[in-house]
Amino acid sequence: MPISANNLTVEDLLRSPDLASSTLGSPDRWPKALLTVVKLMVDSQFPMFVAWGPNLAFLYNDQYSRIMGNKHPAAFGQPFSEVWWEIWSEISPIVDKALAGEATFHENMPLVIERNGFPEHAWFTFCYSPLRISDDEVGGMFCTVTETTVHVLSERRNAFQLKLSDSLASIADPAGVVTTAIRILGEEVNVSRVLFSEINEVERTFLIRQDWTQAGVSSIAGFYRQLDDFESDIIVELSHGRAVLVDDVAKDPRLRHQAATYSRAGIQAFIAIPLVKSGKLRIVLQLHQSQPYHWTEIDLQLAQDMAERSWSAVEHARAQAELRAERDQSRHIFDSMTEGFAIVDADWRILRINAAGLRISRTSSAQVADRNFWSIWPGLAQDSLEACHGGVMLHRQPVTCEQHFALGDEHPSIIELRMYPVPEGGVAIFFRDVTQRKRIIEKLKETDQRKDEFLAMLAHELRNPLAPISAAAELLQSRQIDASEIQQTSEVISRQVNHMTSLVDDLMDVSRVTRGLITLADDMLDVESIVSAAVEQVRPLVDARRHQIQVLVPPSQLWVQGDLKRLVQVLSNLLNNAAKYTPEGGNIEMSARAEDSEVVFVVSDNGIGMPPELIPSAFELFTQAKRSSDRSPGGLGIGLALVKRLVELHGGNVSAESPASGKGSEFTIRLPRVVPNGREASPAVDVSKAPNDSSTLKVLIVDDNVDAAVMLAMLLEAAGHSVSVEHSSEKALERAETERPDVCLLDIGLPDMDGNELARQLRKRSGTACSTLIAVTGYGQDKDREKTAAAGFAHHLVKPVNVPELMTLLSELSQQP
Repeated sequence: MPISANNLTVEDLLRSPDLASSTLGSPDRWPKALLTVVKLMVDSQFPMFVAWGPNLAFLYNDQYSRIMGNKHPAAFGQPFSEVWWEIWSEISPIVDKALAGEATFHENMPLVIERNGFPEHAWFTFCYSPLRISDDEVGGMFCTVTETTVHVLSERRNAFQLKLSDSLASIADPAGVVTTAIRILGEEVNVSRVLFSEINEVERTFLIRQDWTQAGVSSIAGFYRQLDDFESDIIVELSHGRAVLVDDVAKDPRLRHQAATYSRAGIQAFIAIPLVKSGKLRIVLQLHQSQPYHWTEIDLQLAQDMAERSWSAVEHARAQAELRAERDQSRHIFDSMTEGFAIVDADWRILRINAAGLRISRTSSAQVADRNFWSIWPGLAQDSLEACHGGVMLHRQPVTCEQHFALGDEHPSIIELRMYPVPEGGVAIFFRDVTQRKRIIEKLKETDQRKDEFLAMLAHELRNPLAPISAAAELLQSRQIDASEIQQTSEVISRQVNHMTSLVDDLMDVSRVTRGLITLADDMLDVESIVSAAVEQVRPLVDARRHQIQVLVPPSQLWVQGDLKRLVQVLSNLLNNAAKYTPEGGNIEMSARAEDSEVVFVVSDNGIGMPPELIPSAFELFTQAKRSSDRSPGGLGIGLALVKRLVELHGGNVSAESPASGKGSEFTIRLPRVVPNGREASPAVDVSKAPNDSSTLKVLIVDDNVDAAVMLAMLLEAAGHSVSVEHSSEKALERAETERPDVCLLDIGLPDMDGNELARQLRKRSGTACSTLIAVTGYGQDKDREKTAAAGFAHHLVKPVNVPELMTLLSELSQQP
């Protein structure tokens, strides 16, 4: 895997003393800590770098190169202080701490960096750690870093939207709305000027109504020009509702005739946001910078948000002005509004209410005309509404509030009200039902919380098997151990790898199922065979925990239609949960019975059960009970969601019951029952171990991961096969030409020529045209399998390779003539 520019790899550095010396010094003098970190960088999916030696030579991985922009690849191996010269004064104290042996962590640190020809505001979360040559000497530092700019700016955008909405809510004057909006935007984005222009497409004129400027920047409010005076390319873009971003007016070809004019006005970069209403260009909002500037997506989003909100606020303010000035002509406006509108006097007598208001309040005009508000809706909480009404009446200022609104047996709605004083002493009320919006917000918060909990649980679940694997590896390296200890250690590694593989498989499964990317078989299935296969799969866990499992299936055959593998997966998932969450020596029951036109499967246990509040959401993705000592087996919160979706794909449904925590759980699955009509039923799958009587095959393994290739070769040699190993495609082609292997196990992500292209080359050569090609890769989606099949592979195995499956496959190949 390349670690940086110029195709450098860790292997290149280790093999070439000259190359290594030019970056990190002579390889034979590298301390173990440096070697470990550099190798970690190669395999990591996270941005990392090392700064080593007297000059802190800068070495980074591919993920980090994306942070550097156009600094990459020239920065590779250069002194740290020269690579990030523009922020060195800010980060050098942190570097000094690391070199003094102190690790530091910084979250969302703001920095202004140069990486694409322009200064950029960016935020980073990172940890600087010392790299020691010995206990007393630090040779450099190591850093893992994540750019959090998008996250920080997204939060800023949300805060900006809230601030803008709150600031504009009480302004009734259109000019005041614009003045406030452009000031808030200018201060937020830190530009030199913000202007608000009105366009008259009929007269083809452009008028800057108002602008806001930083101190020392001249105002150009009142500027009036013909549209034809501007570059036609710019006007066309704006007329079609597309924003125009210019980072440098002197270099943008669209301003070839106007660059000097912009420069004289002190404009070196700008964003223009159009507002098109009814197919006509009405408003252009512009942000100016007095120096060339790279506009970010968040700059554009903030400007677009402000344009829409301020224009809406302007329109609202104008509507209110028309309401006050032309009350007798307002009925059509009121009735065409999508918001509810009503006018009440000082005594809460309803003077007017529009059609939307009647719809929202579930009333008719005859019910409310000239009646007292409280006589129509006596159930509303008077205190809060009266306080809002009194505030408007007393201070003659607009007020916004929310009110729960219940009608009969319906669930209460949440109504947002905006109250404005009217000249006669009453109050104009705009109101709308925001119940659905509030529910969506709460649902999003809940989903976000469950996602965060899931990510934390995923990290926990993945760390658990890593600990025994790491300990086993250390044991194998630390000393001479006997054969029994080797056997025990290998069993630990195998179990934990299988556990990690199961976690990854579950994640992939739920992704494919929820996105509708699986195709179910449509076979007639014997219920007894489904139950037997599911019980057989969980038998090791049941026996290990000394449970008693009772299986109840009627003597007469029951049939369902569907995919055997998936239905076995459903039942084994429920049985596995029962085994995990039932204390040792517990009882589990698996039953199946016929009920009218359905087959009912029930999995019950006397385990820890579920709290009542969890049951309604038990089958939702990422749902988990609070982790405690009795739920230590845990999980990712996706198993039951997968069960529910698979059952629904088979036309059935699933439900859960639990009397209370500590009293067990019961899961019930109902599937449509079918009657055999001459079609042959599909037998259950017998998943057995791979046979051990395979004949010798000549096998070529090609994988740039040396450890993986060597271990796989050792396994196959132990099974009696003749194995060759290569780590690059070119050498593999040379070796295959001379050895003519029967089988080629090819990694797909090879550095010099990927596995798919290598397969195509092998197929073209006479010596390997008939060899069986097997893809061995970490990618297992349908599109990946389609690519390998098109390249000439006969089989596709996903890492980590299922060894019994591979042995079975090789045994079958060895029996072929």
